[in-house]
Amino acid sequence: MINSGSSSVKYQLIDLDGPVRLKAGKIERIGEPESGVHDHEAALKRVAEEVSRVPGEMRAVGHRVVHGGPSYTEPALIDDDVVKQIEAAVPLAPLHNPANLAGIEVTRRLWPEVPQVAVFDTAFHSTIPPAAHTYAIDDEVARRFGVRRYGFHGTSTAYVSRLAAEMVGKPATANVIVLHLGNGASASAISAGRCVDTSMGMTPLEGLVMGTRSGDIDPAVVFQLIRGGMSPEDVEEMLVHRSGLLGLCGDNDMRTVMERRASGDERATLAYDVYCHRLKKYIGAYCAVLGTVDVIAFTGGVGENSAQVRRRVLTGLEPMGVRLDPFRNVSCTGTRLVSTDESRVAVAVVATDEELEIARETFTVISRTNPE
Repeated sequence: MINSGSSSVKYQLIDLDGPVRLKAGKIERIGEPESGVHDHEAALKRVAEEVSRVPGEMRAVGHRVVHGGPSYTEPALIDDDVVKQIEAAVPLAPLHNPANLAGIEVTRRLWPEVPQVAVFDTAFHSTIPPAAHTYAIDDEVARRFGVRRYGFHGTSTAYVSRLAAEMVGKPATANVIVLHLGNGASASAISAGRCVDTSMGMTPLEGLVMGTRSGDIDPAVVFQLIRGGMSPEDVEEMLVHRSGLLGLCGDNDMRTVMERRASGDERATLAYDVYCHRLKKYIGAYCAVLGTVDVIAFTGGVGENSAQVRRRVLTGLEPMGVRLDPFRNVSCTGTRLVSTDESRVAVAVVATDEELEIARETFTVISRTNPE
């Protein structure tokens, strides 16, 4: 599995018979003089050297690709046409798709005989119905510029929702709300394995309060800032890199925010309150969208590790059937249920595994293409 970023390459070699991780690593600061790794080709050649030392045959390479645009609703065996479609989606993910493409280009040269598969973050959300993915703007403009809700964190959401459904004994029928809470954050509503709504939109900027991203904001704020003298580029940079928790209190790490809040810091307290209020609002909205909810699943760095955030956002939802067990919430670790046995809606903490999900999706594609 290859996850190629703008200045880093993460990789894992996975044997699905276990599943067992045979090798994993990360090469960072690509292109910086002191790193000794001049470009993605040099980084991936180093990866190739590392994995070549592991006995066995490489059957496929799976690539994480952030944006598949409207073309891809499932993983795809990479050929020249797929590469062109990923390139066409660059305007929708200018920070991610170029780096993903760089990884694909180099690995196709390094392993020309090995099947390569693109696994798209947006694909899992392609089942969202038109009422949820359509923005209420001029239809011709929306079609011309590809403006619609695509959603992100799809690979993580697929893994977590499936495991959460199995945890409550409803692997094929459960209604699940997945809260992926890290530096980037999203909420998704899943019905019987299909995504029906998600908080991120055309880009990963919409939705929940995040580490440095604003999430939901009145579009007129952008007009006001531009009229006030900011350039469109400056506004975008602020909303993506200097907003969210960082913009509210100067820290984007939830652990630091909570430490400051505990000491009485007013800015950190407001940042925490805004974060939790937005999250609770989305949980309520998705309960309405789904009608009935079997499990609320928390994942990601904050979702998995912050008992305080889980308690804060779920307090007050008892009339909706949510009963958090205070002891389980704070005293247990790993993937588990943290709701009471009597809770009508289960609450789960699930350690996500995007790499394993990408490996499974990749194996499914190559098995369909070459059954032997």
